[in-house]
Amino acid sequence: MSTREELAQPERALPFWLSLGTIPLVLIEMMFGGWTLILLPLYAWWVVTLLDKILGKNTDQPDVDTPEEDLFWYRAITMAWLPLQLCVIYGTIYFATHDSGMNLIEIVGLFFGVGVISGTIGMVYAHELMHQKDPVERWLADLLLASVLYSHFRSEHLLVHHSWVGTPRDAVTARYNEGFHRYFLRVLKDCPTSALEAECRRLDRAGRPHWDLSNPFWRYAGLQLAALLLAFMVGGIFGVILFALQAIFAIWQLELTNYIEHYGLTRRYLGEGKYEHVQPHHSWNASHTASNWLLINLQRHSDHHYKPSRRFPLLQTYAKSEAPQLPLGYPAMTTLAMFPPLWRRRMNPRVRAWRSQFYPDIEDWSPYNMGLFPNPRGSV
Repeated sequence: MSTREELAQPERALPFWLSLGTIPLVLIEMMFGGWTLILLPLYAWWVVTLLDKILGKNTDQPDVDTPEEDLFWYRAITMAWLPLQLCVIYGTIYFATHDSGMNLIEIVGLFFGVGVISGTIGMVYAHELMHQKDPVERWLADLLLASVLYSHFRSEHLLVHHSWVGTPRDAVTARYNEGFHRYFLRVLKDCPTSALEAECRRLDRAGRPHWDLSNPFWRYAGLQLAALLLAFMVGGIFGVILFALQAIFAIWQLELTNYIEHYGLTRRYLGEGKYEHVQPHHSWNASHTASNWLLINLQRHSDHHYKPSRRFPLLQTYAKSEAPQLPLGYPAMTTLAMFPPLWRRRMNPRVRAWRSQFYPDIEDWSPYNMGLFPNPRGSV
């Protein structure tokens, strides 16, 4: 176990600043174009996966009672990321729309790399920040999400996903045998409406109308409009198109991550609209060292769902007797998810093993596979 004193040492937090390695890479891609456009995905996916292979797994369990003041250098990277990401997004828009010398294919490749930054890193940091009570951190999360036109994710994630994960009410719990591409279209269609409905229910409970200014969808709309307006001011109509392009790439990467985090895992239905409480075994866990550095321990997802407010440096990991384990870190697993036959071959046996381990008494999984059980009471 890591003690409080050990966690407070700045050098312990340094590996979680691995995301800063993307900044010089985007500058290199802008300067040289061509083959260098593979550098950002190469770094975020394959170099990190190779490091996972070399470094193995980190099963250290930090002291969960460590006070927040000892986590300064961990929190600093998440709070400093917004200005860096905005500089990358709008800087590349200015570059691409002012005689960059790149052809259209190179520009698309460049903004794919920008989407790697805003999706693989920015979305993960927004996820960490939105779970905190500090209003500054929550605003940073909102601004990061607005920069990829996905502001509703905050409402959907906090009000729906964490409450109803592993049930038919949660759109982002991927069903057994559901391929990623079908899943992606489904969540793009269902999640914005689901998030708005959740906020409206919250306003109903407070006795306020749905159009009340406390509805965060007003804020979401204003921030996203401001982000698009700034893209227009920097690069005109083409700048808006490029801004939307990086947002699409970022959203795609977020939903790839959502897909693998709970694939095939369901909570037991207890009857009368009731489901068992969320447990560590309702999320796929991964203890791979380098990818957890890049993704600030997001792969310790079992503990995140068990204790959602726990800051990322303090997240615990679990043995396979307590939670299902991914065979590889997220970068490699999200790549595999893009090829559904390969994904099913690798993951379906693991889902079936999970069912045998945690629910040996359930014989018919068809209602779970097809989402036929009713929505949880109070969720709609």
